[in-house]
Amino acid sequence: MIKAVIFDMDGLLLDTEKLLIRFWVQAANEAGYPMTREQALGLRSLHRKFAIPYLKELFGEGFDYIAIRSRRMELMSAYLENHPLELKAGALELLDFLKSENIPAAICTATDLDRTKDYLSRVGIFDRFDKIICAAMVEFGKPRPDIYIYACEQLGLKPFECMALEDSPNGVMSAAEAGCVTVMVPDLSPPDEKLNRLLKAGHAESLDKVIPLIKQQIAGL
Repeated sequence: MIKAVIFDMDGLLLDTEKLLIRFWVQAANEAGYPMTREQALGLRSLHRKFAIPYLKELFGEGFDYIAIRSRRMELMSAYLENHPLELKAGALELLDFLKSENIPAAICTATDLDRTKDYLSRVGIFDRFDKIICAAMVEFGKPRPDIYIYACEQLGLKPFECMALEDSPNGVMSAAEAGCVTVMVPDLSPPDEKLNRLLKAGHAESLDKVIPLIKQQIAGL
């Protein structure tokens, strides 16, 4: 039976993944590296311990991850000074449902704690979550399972008692390997055959469509 729901943030709750991809590409291109959108997609939710070798394999040992990531963050911050953050469709409906059923909600994100608090506060949902877990709190972030295992521990639950909602392949792999009941709500790409095998409760077109999946799990169907 599902006793808690764990949310990714970027691309799942907030329509920010498209911006992260856009500014990764721009920052890399400015530094002289011909990063494409398809290559940047591989960075979604990817912990820096895996992102650095991924990028060096693509562009060589000279790729300065720290500097280019800092430029990406600078571009993102400048954009958000003049543009509001957007909640993904169905987010409020799902959060309202969880509250009505007294089901705890948590965040499990690759984004650092300060920005996570800032982003969630900007869209008015920071107080909707019982726990906020960031990659810096564990040794290995996504796609390794550590962050979800830690999130479940913080909730006082076993992974199989938690539904994990993810939008990216790296997130799905992390949650599924941890043993969570994993649901994909696709953002920039649909699940492929490999990911579909990991989705114990399937996938949903939007966050409000997750509600029937939770009800099924509660009913033991």
